[in-house]
Amino acid sequence: MVARSAAATTRSSTAVGLLSIGQVLAKLTPEFPDLTPSKLRFLEEQQLVSPERTESGYRKFSAADVDRLRFILTMQRDHFLRLKVIRGYLDEIEAGRTPALLASGTVPSSILVTERRYTRAELVREAGASPSLLTDAISASLLSAAETFGDEAVQVLKALVELQRSGIEPRHLRGFRAAAERELGLIESALIPVSRRNDPSSRAKAAELAREIAGQLEVVRSSLIRSALGKLQS
Repeated sequence: MVARSAAATTRSSTAVGLLSIGQVLAKLTPEFPDLTPSKLRFLEEQQLVSPERTESGYRKFSAADVDRLRFILTMQRDHFLRLKVIRGYLDEIEAGRTPALLASGTVPSSILVTERRYTRAELVREAGASPSLLTDAISASLLSAAETFGDEAVQVLKALVELQRSGIEPRHLRGFRAAAERELGLIESALIPVSRRNDPSSRAKAAELAREIAGQLEVVRSSLIRSALGKLQS
């Protein structure tokens, strides 16, 4: 009985500060709205995160687990990297080395820590924008209306500030949203064979494939823009 009580005490002290799946989702879904319990379980199946388990089998995530998840999800969202590539970066970091992508400055090391959230006033101040520019960006669907915003919104609003100096207003960029929606239609069509299997694992795999396709579309789009610029300069 004493040994059992001691073991229970040890488990209880270890569990202090750990988060349930619901608490992890509450922390991360403001930054990553498509995150779901099935996606978390899929990342665990892929050995990208290893939460602790309670005696009853419930998953419990540490602060380090949450930071690791934030890194993974940011790399997926912003750089369209496949999970096996992200796993390689994590292995490099854990070995005390700096992955090439981080060393080059392409991916800010700040994503390894909690992303800052900005109110509307803070976002405007951080981006050097006017409140009306933010309102116009939201009206043009270039930014989503929200109570708080992440670092990506700062970068978008900064870009809009520079474009405005060249006479390009958010209303001129409405076509960007339409183009993004057309690309989404292409991705959804490509995912039909996978999405028909309506189970958690298939949904997670569909999300991973969607990011891979988006990455390839980005390569084609960038090439077309560079080609057009070359013709303009000649």
